[in-house]
Amino acid sequence: MKINVIKSVLDASDALASVNRGRMDAVGLTCINILSAPGSGKTTLLEKSLPMLPAGVRTAVLVGDLQTTRDAERLEHSAAQVVQINTGNGCHLSPSQIEKGLDALDLTAIDYLFIENIGNMVCPAAFDLGEHRRAVLLSVPEGDDKVAKYPTLFQKADVILLTKIDLAELLEYNFDRVYDDLSRINTAAPVLRLSMRTGEGLDAWLDWLIAQRPAKQ
Repeated sequence: MKINVIKSVLDASDALASVNRGRMDAVGLTCINILSAPGSGKTTLLEKSLPMLPAGVRTAVLVGDLQTTRDAERLEHSAAQVVQINTGNGCHLSPSQIEKGLDALDLTAIDYLFIENIGNMVCPAAFDLGEHRRAVLLSVPEGDDKVAKYPTLFQKADVILLTKIDLAELLEYNFDRVYDDLSRINTAAPVLRLSMRTGEGLDAWLDWLIAQRPAKQ
């Protein structure tokens, strides 16, 4: 009986995620769910790259954190619309929280919606929120063994961003180890190397983002 209850809860979650995706599809916006451990650079990535998108591209961000509005405050000058979602003790965002976030946005005035998920390498990976694509960050200071240790985070990624690469030499980071581990779990997602300090890799990230928009008829 417990198994049936758990299955019904997961089914309901997936169903609501599909509803969220349908709402976004109806207005033609593209949603990117950004996942990583705490401190990998999700907020900084958005803060730096959103103003670099082509003129006229309209962006919004749903920011997930347990507490505070600090990341949302950092992003208010980079995106046209920003909504903070505080989960309290929750280790991931849920489809129902995204539903409420969508209610707080003017969806008809958005081309890209970014979901900055809770910093966690386990819980967020299991939940479809209604996004169209998943971007997973892995920062050099976390170590080069994290792909093997947390494979579920990377299995469903549509793009993998290796961040803070300007620290790689100092920390003797083994990129080959990361690529070898990824070759066993996800060979489809491009792997981009980024440094927010030097700007390396930002153009490749922006090119990837632009390619996710459906072609205009």
